[in-house]
Amino acid sequence: MGELKWYVVRSVSGQEKKAKQYLETEIGRHGLSELVPQVLIPAEKVYEMRNGKKRVRERNFFPGYILIHADLSHGEVDHIITSTPGVIGFLSDKEGKTANTKPVPLRMAEVNRILGIVDEAEEETASLDTPFVVGELVKVVDGAFSGFSGNVSEIFDERKKLNVIVKIFGRSTPMELSYTQVEKES
Repeated sequence: MGELKWYVVRSVSGQEKKAKQYLETEIGRHGLSELVPQVLIPAEKVYEMRNGKKRVRERNFFPGYILIHADLSHGEVDHIITSTPGVIGFLSDKEGKTANTKPVPLRMAEVNRILGIVDEAEEETASLDTPFVVGELVKVVDGAFSGFSGNVSEIFDERKKLNVIVKIFGRSTPMELSYTQVEKES
């Protein structure tokens, strides 16, 4: 048995999840789960504010690409992977040339960097997709002052918080709010 290495597989953009499901089904059907133990789509969870509601969605780091941990020394593994619906082929060293293009494994430094980003994204609850700008008009959508509007005076990106100046009874009052407590006024 050969060595397990990480490879990049190109898939139809926007259909990475479907291609991953097909790959996992084919690998299981052919009894190759020891030769292909992991299929991964590097993604992070991000918050979006839509119509005053907080939604979480997944955003792919590399649209159109799937990572596969596999041992390609076994003859049929790469053929099964490339003949799966939604899979275009392996990322190789001779892109575009058809004659004997051999899949090139990722370097461990690259794999660790990608997996580290994925792990951080899982540990972090979720980041907000739309950062704010100083002076921007925002509406408070959560907390005691829900419904009030104000201007962003400071941004603390590392803590995901904002200082917002809200007029309460005619007086400007500074408030520290998290990104998820406000939304942009349209």
